[in-house]
Amino acid sequence: MTAGSADVVVAIDGGNSKTDVLIVSRDGRVLGQSRGPGTSPQNIGVDASVRALEELVLEALREAGIPDERPFATHTSAYLAGLDFPEEEAILHAALAARGWSDTLIVGNDTLALLRAGSSDGTGVAVVCGAGINGAGISADGREHRFPALGKISGDWGGGYRLGEEALWWAVRAEDGRGPGTALQTAVAAHFKASTVLEVVRRLHFEELHTDSIHGLCPLLFAVAADGDEVAQDVVDRFVDEVAVLVTVILRRLELTEEAPEVILGGGVLTGVGAQVIAEIERRCLKVAPRAAIQVVDVAPVVGAALFALDTVGAADTAKASLKAATKRV
Repeated sequence: MTAGSADVVVAIDGGNSKTDVLIVSRDGRVLGQSRGPGTSPQNIGVDASVRALEELVLEALREAGIPDERPFATHTSAYLAGLDFPEEEAILHAALAARGWSDTLIVGNDTLALLRAGSSDGTGVAVVCGAGINGAGISADGREHRFPALGKISGDWGGGYRLGEEALWWAVRAEDGRGPGTALQTAVAAHFKASTVLEVVRRLHFEELHTDSIHGLCPLLFAVAADGDEVAQDVVDRFVDEVAVLVTVILRRLELTEEAPEVILGGGVLTGVGAQVIAEIERRCLKVAPRAAIQVVDVAPVVGAALFALDTVGAADTAKASLKAATKRV
């Protein structure tokens, strides 16, 4: 163990579109941080994921003024998208452990980091919706329920990319007559500064537009729905139902419907949908668990990874409270 390494932990939240790293002291102070692109091993491979994570960890260490002599921390908590099965966790754990960042290491799915970030003690239910969608829950006695998040083959619907696809699909069909009229038609064309939706389709087909740009239609979908468009609202209603289904299935499987569980909603889509959508999700969840407390996370999921790390090293509750207060979103 190097000088100072016993005093810090490394926290990682690696998503599909972005990755956050924190270097946190045992007393809950953020000493260094970095942000980079997505590092999900499912998307870019384990080797590329580990290389990108190391670059971000070293960047955060430099900001913290901590030498990169290994091990440079007592513990690492790494929570990443794309760790849906135990085999995937084991492979990434071995690859990260070989880097020698810290004396101990825990690897897990990023939905759990969201749960720890938003809940008071790391128990309850979390649903994350960014590029994809997933849910997880942990009961007070340690039982866990999760879903794989592999797209259509694992029953998923409702991530930001899929919602963007729905906006485009309905816009195309409104323009060519195969579907009902919708304000999505003009909104999608305007979003891409195109004269028609067909022009958008052509640009996507010939790779003049990257397919990732479809994700950018997600906020537009919710805005058009809020303005009263029935087609857009139907898609939003399905999304609300999907989030509520994730929550309520987990509550039932963990036998929490008679308890007062915390339900944490997070990810770029759910933190940006607005109060009316969140209220409808809450209404549907409370039908199943009337005492549940539904809230949108007010700190970044990487804070959850850091809280898990502080849990592991036995940090004081005051340190955890200090960290959460210092990183709370205004």
